[in-house]
Amino acid sequence: MTASKNPVLGIWLMIAAVATFAAQDGFAKHLAGAYSTLSIIMIRYWVFAAFVILLALRRPEGPRAAIRSSRLPAHVLRSVFLVSEICLIVWGYTLIGLINSLAVFSVCPLLIVAFSGPILGERISWQRWAAVGAGLAGVLVILRPGMGVFSWAALLPLASAFLFALYSVLTRLTTREEPTFPAFFWPGVIGAVLMTGIGLPQLEPIAALDLGLLAIYCGLSILSHWLVLQAYQRVEAARVQPFSYLQLVFTTGIGMAVYGEALELPVALGGMIVVGAGLYSLSLERRAA
Repeated sequence: MTASKNPVLGIWLMIAAVATFAAQDGFAKHLAGAYSTLSIIMIRYWVFAAFVILLALRRPEGPRAAIRSSRLPAHVLRSVFLVSEICLIVWGYTLIGLINSLAVFSVCPLLIVAFSGPILGERISWQRWAAVGAGLAGVLVILRPGMGVFSWAALLPLASAFLFALYSVLTRLTTREEPTFPAFFWPGVIGAVLMTGIGLPQLEPIAALDLGLLAIYCGLSILSHWLVLQAYQRVEAARVQPFSYLQLVFTTGIGMAVYGEALELPVALGGMIVVGAGLYSLSLERRAA
């Protein structure tokens, strides 16, 4: 494991990244509620693709060497998973709100643990499986099936969590024998191509005020990824990963303050169960390291 260069700064960068992700979610809910979700995400991908291309051009080894990969089929599959995940979670924001969507999505780190066994061949201890089971139980507390409050829209963030978990596990797979930059570059570029194909027919005129909000939304998307990269350059991922759960806190605040959403007791309890299970799983990982 690489030693931390500046763990305190790395932690603060991760907290800043999580806060930026939450702000990004807030803008996504407004824009996707007013315009086509697909067209908004398409524009976001255009800006992000331009960002990763610029990064590739500035790489010291040269752009061709920087993006060279023997795993392009895997990158295409990762891109499909990521595009689908973003579309579903943003759609969920517009239907069931930020708080409920992210509370369900918080099960994602536990799903990554579950998928790491069959896909990566990693040994999953019974303690980790117990954490996964507890996290899924927490999701059931949030969704409350059979109690008259469940809706099909609640499946959107759950499906999004599954897709992002698959994307994350495939990312680990592709970076085992290759540098990490191709795994960062190709989803941005391939995703932009995919979203252009499905989002361009949905493009519609955007009001001047919302154009400004859209620019901020795209800027936050770039800033959040840059902050994560900066954090990982200064501290091990395992040490900062627990702070990613602060996104649920930040997003809940935005949902309540900006959109008037309510934090219902079952959602709060279920979210606490999911986060607690995730933190326990992360503690097992750190002990093993």
